[in-house]
Amino acid sequence: MGSTGSIGSQALDIVEAHPDLYGVYALTANNNVGKLVSQARKFRPEVVVIANEAHYDEVRTELADLPVKVYAGADSICQVVTASPIDVVLSSLVGFAGLKPTIEAIKAGKAVALANKETLVVAGELVTSLANQYKVPIVPVDSEHSAIFQCLQGELMNPVEKIILTASGGPFRKLSMEQLASVTKNQALKHPNWDMGAKVTIDSASMMNKGFEVIEAKWLFGVSYDRIEVVVHPQSVVHSMVQYADGSVKAQLGAPDMHLPIQYALAYPNRLKSDFPRVDFTELGTLTFEKPDTSRFRNLALAYKAISAGGSMPCVLNAANEVCVSAFLHDRVPFLRMSDIIERTMDTIPFEKSPSFDDYVRIDSEARRLATSLL
Repeated sequence: MGSTGSIGSQALDIVEAHPDLYGVYALTANNNVGKLVSQARKFRPEVVVIANEAHYDEVRTELADLPVKVYAGADSICQVVTASPIDVVLSSLVGFAGLKPTIEAIKAGKAVALANKETLVVAGELVTSLANQYKVPIVPVDSEHSAIFQCLQGELMNPVEKIILTASGGPFRKLSMEQLASVTKNQALKHPNWDMGAKVTIDSASMMNKGFEVIEAKWLFGVSYDRIEVVVHPQSVVHSMVQYADGSVKAQLGAPDMHLPIQYALAYPNRLKSDFPRVDFTELGTLTFEKPDTSRFRNLALAYKAISAGGSMPCVLNAANEVCVSAFLHDRVPFLRMSDIIERTMDTIPFEKSPSFDDYVRIDSEARRLATSLL
């Protein structure tokens, strides 16, 4: 799900490199018709889904000479992930849109390689409960959660003291509040280390991305939020760490290349040979770590506030953030104003302690309407 995005495209690199292990049953995208058609011609899936129904005729026409079934709409994505030939669903859609089809994949018993942060941010309790009920593994794709996942291997009976999530600090790590007030989307989209989609890159610049990862880590690894620490590590070589009860710390290191965690998620528990970039410790120089500044990057503090409250609050956080990021990318809101709108939305939308899926859908809509009105 989300084959034309950064994660989806890199996942297809893995598939292409290991044709003896992987084949593509379905590809889904939202709007990128050209890339979806190109991928379909290369990988010859059984099914292609374009979420934006306005593009259906174009996709169908472009693929008319191939024996590929073409569908459109969000409901079609939810249906295709349940198809019996599928073993693994890579969830790399952006935003709230990833929640429902990921739930449908879990209910169908499919292993989930999870790159869509918002699934666990919005409804972590519901999703992890369903994964346990249907005995479905959720293997993280994010580099930080993949690192934690790897550090936990072989430590089943050993108590975790804390999880340490590393953050690059993004392109604005050293800027003052005055400078942050006037940053542009073009500046924000120039991440110093990672090649990511626009939404995730803006979230990284505001540190909301790291806040989302704190919430994800709570649900993925069963660790309370107050035992999840964020440290800024500008070199992006140490991808995250786990500290155990005896004080020892395990870290996973690697070059900042998403191919590695994607391949690990698809191949787990095996490690496949690759030609991915290697870390040369003799050339690396200094690795540095520092505390994040939540006075300049308030979104991280807002994420901790949301997971502390639990219930519907992370859903509100995510909805308001999606509205703000879209507005920022369209030059409709200044960078620092995004945090103001998110906080106001969190303080205004009525809190619900134990939302159902339908509640999450309603709360998401309410929060988006409010955040939009505050722009």
